[in-house]
Amino acid sequence: MATLAHSLEPLQTLEGHTDRVWHLAWSPDGTSLASCSGDRTVRIWQQSRVEGRGWRCAAVLEDTHTKSIRCCCWSPGGNHLATASFDGTTAIWQLQGGVWEEISKLEGHENEVKAVAWSPCGNYLATCGRDKSVWFWERGLGEEYDCMDVKHGHSQDVKSIAWHPSKELLASCSYDNSIKLWASDEADWVCVQTLEGA
Repeated sequence: MATLAHSLEPLQTLEGHTDRVWHLAWSPDGTSLASCSGDRTVRIWQQSRVEGRGWRCAAVLEDTHTKSIRCCCWSPGGNHLATASFDGTTAIWQLQGGVWEEISKLEGHENEVKAVAWSPCGNYLATCGRDKSVWFWERGLGEEYDCMDVKHGHSQDVKSIAWHPSKELLASCSYDNSIKLWASDEADWVCVQTLEGA
């Protein structure tokens, strides 16, 4: 077993949320940290430019979701943030002139959206939820997002999703004890493999 040469100590506690914090996501360039919470807000944290001041809350994204925000995810370019909520919606935010604005809301899940993930190219989003489905969204002209496909391959809640870092391949995991791999087959997304057991 490897041992640490140095002990780990906290540098700072980031406070501001008024309910449990569900998820964290670093921006692609590592300069910002997004946190989402049961208080229905997202906070964007950035390191202070003043030496020794640590991290500060640079923005609060609010008044969009009506229930807990379960997941947040940065676009590959870092100028958009997607937030998935227990209210059944996913919001897309964009940083414009130093201010975060909601530019689109994706609806369709029957209930809680548990995760959202951007594809490596930034043209696709995937969402998953308690309704046992995985949704594939394509970014269209402007800030429009169109549902490309809905998959009901799992028999229980779909807990999380993750894109391959360099391919258009999505993994989904579920309370049904399986992992499914999804790939594009022209107009549809198909399950190319189900991983179960040992």
